[in-house]
Order: sequence, then structure tokens, then C-alpha cells
Amino acid sequence: MLLCLTGSIYLFKPQVDHWIDWRYDHLAGGATHSTPVQEVRAALNAVPDSHFLAYELPETTSSAARVIVDRQGTAIRVYVDPTSCVVLKQVPEEDRFERIIFKLHGQLLLGNTGSIIMEMVASWTIVLIATGLYLWWPRHIHGLKGILYPRITHKGRIWWRDLHAVTGMWISLFLALFLISGLPWSFVWGHALSRVETQISRMTTVPDWEIGAVSERNLVAGRQVSPPKVDTMPGMDMESMTMSDSSLSDGLNRVVLAASQLKFPAPVLVTPPSTGETTWHIRSDTQNRPERISALVELSGHLKSIQRFKDKGLMDRIIGYGVAAHEGQLFGRVNQLLNFLVASGLLIMSVSALILWFRRRPPGQLGAPLAVPNKKIGAGALAVLVLLGVLLPELGASLLLLWLATLPSQIIRRS
Repeated sequence: MLLCLTGSIYLFKPQVDHWIDWRYDHLAGGATHSTPVQEVRAALNAVPDSHFLAYELPETTSSAARVIVDRQGTAIRVYVDPTSCVVLKQVPEEDRFERIIFKLHGQLLLGNTGSIIMEMVASWTIVLIATGLYLWWPRHIHGLKGILYPRITHKGRIWWRDLHAVTGMWISLFLALFLISGLPWSFVWGHALSRVETQISRMTTVPDWEIGAVSERNLVAGRQVSPPKVDTMPGMDMESMTMSDSSLSDGLNRVVLAASQLKFPAPVLVTPPSTGETTWHIRSDTQNRPERISALVELSGHLKSIQRFKDKGLMDRIIGYGVAAHEGQLFGRVNQLLNFLVASGLLIMSVSALILWFRRRPPGQLGAPLAVPNKKIGAGALAVLVLLGVLLPELGASLLLLWLATLPSQIIRRS
């Protein structure tokens, strides 16, 4: 139920973010307009002991400048009035509403521990889909009632059973795709996939999705950020870059101008060079991964290179499509509506399953209803379960633990 509710909210992240920031995107314009460097300086002055992380291009001329700074490992978003350079708002990236929803959805706000728990939930949900379809599969067809649509004239357990089974049948394929496309985010499966891709030299770029818990600072920077070492510009450390105050100021303005001319899909982030580099990074951070583009720009504003989605490896592109579809951003509002319907269907299934269990549980106990022996389920089902256990490590580990936990009782029963 938590996955359904948080996922449904996160589906509409662009709309929610725009609604929250509406007042900062409809500012009264002035005769003069500040430069990016002036806006960055205003943000750094507003957050003591901070360092520049990224500059987000304003989407309209009436939008506040967004400057993301790093203070002791915490990424803070600062809204600056482009006319007066007055700081309007500052908020840690981790405290933004949709960011909290994202972490609740994928990590239960528990970091990697929560990611592991949610990965196990997703793995077992895939098993529930497979076994649920087996139970739904019609053996003796007498019409389509209870198969393709529920028997609404019935009451009690039959009505709840049909609501659960028929809803599950219609959304099972989409739900399975949801779960599979969400696995690259998880801590265990995601890192395993990354290692496999690295071994076979297919991971040509840094993944643009999160694997487990990733700090907001690294997400904004697009890389692992190390603590700054040398202050080359007062209040504007650029990770040991050795250039003068004036050249850096002019460079930032030129890079931002170049970024605005590239017309990348919003939001567009401009980040300073990594340690030992001299090129700035410009990237689109749109949720629709196939539309993401990144570029390297020299301090002079000259475009050095550009990378599009089609330039990525095959596996990167497949995962990118899956992640975008999972977030409801691959094909616009239709994608959002489809995902919302699937999430609503899963919520209906969860509620109906809870009611069915409560009605069928042993009186006065919290255990499961007695299973009906079925000798037809044999080697085939076991092979499928073993295969799923291999492909989904946490499922395999939990199955092994369950088998070991029940082994003593089985031995006692046989003896």
C-alpha cells in the first residue's frame, strides 16, 4: 500500500514541483538582470562555509535562479531573485517534498537498509504475480464472469476474490514490468548489474539513475564529490582548480550562456570541472531519460563534446527506457495515467487480499489459511522458483532461510 501511494504521488513530480515553486517562477521582472556569477555569490553568502555545486538554468525570464551549494556534505538549493540578487528561499535537497517521497518509496527513509527491504518486497511480489496467475488460470470455463470481469452480483468472499483476481489479471503484465524496471535502483540487484556490465565492458557511461542510497550532493554534481582542498575564489571553491578570480567569473558566465544556447530539455544543470579537469559539465536532468543530453564545455564557452542518449551502450539505453517508463515520463500524460491505474489496481488488490486473508485465517490466529494439497505442482514449479531465486538474489536468500527454518519441524513431523 505504501508503494502504491508514494508511487502515485511521485508520478506527478514535475507538476508537484512546479506547483510548489510557482511563486519563484512568476517573479516581477526588472530593468536589469544579474549575471550567473552574481547569483552564485549571493547564494554562497547566504549559506556560510558553502561551496558551489551547480547552477540550474532558469526555465523562463521570470524564474528565480537556482543555485545548489554544498555545506559540509549537504546539498542546499538556493533561490535567487535575478533582478535584485536577493535570496528568496533556501532548502536542503533532501528536504524537498518529492525527494522525501522518492526515498520513502524506494528506501523507507532507511537508506541502503530500506533499499534492501524494498528489493525483497519487489522480489516476492514477482512470485505473487506468477502464483496468482496460476491460481486465476481458468480450469473449467463457464462464461467470462470471475475471469475477465468480477461477478458483481455476488457478495462476500466470492466478490472479494473476483475483485482481487480479475484486477490482478489485468495489471499483472504492467506490474511485472514496473517491478523489473525498478530493480536497477535497488542496492543488491543494482550493484550486481553494474558489476556485470563493468566486467563485460558494456557500461560505457556512469549510470544516470540511483543505485541504493546516494547523497544529494553526488546526484547534483553527477559524480562522487570530494571535499574541497584549495580556495581559488573567495567563497567559491572549485575542487582545487587553479585559476584567477576574474577568469573564473567570466568563465562561469560564458559557460551558462553556452548552456542556454544548447536548448537541452529542462532542468539543465551546469557543474564545475572535476579535480584535474578544466572542462565544465552541462547536462539535462529531465526524468525522461531518452531525452537526456550532456555536454563538455571549455572555460571559453567553446563546446568540446556532446553525448546523447543514443550514444550510450545497449544495456544503458534499455534501463533508461525502463526507468523513464517506471516514473511515468516516457510518453507523457498517457504514461502517467497508465501508471496511476496500475498503482490503483495494486492498491485494490492489497486491500482485497487483506480482507480475504482476514476472513480465511484460522480462528484466533494470525497464520495463513490451510493450503489445499496439489500434486500437479511439481518439478516445473520448483524449477521456476529456483530460477527466480538465482535471478533475484534476495528472493533466493529468503527462500533458503525459510527452508532452513522449516527443516527442523519437517524432520520432527516425519519422525
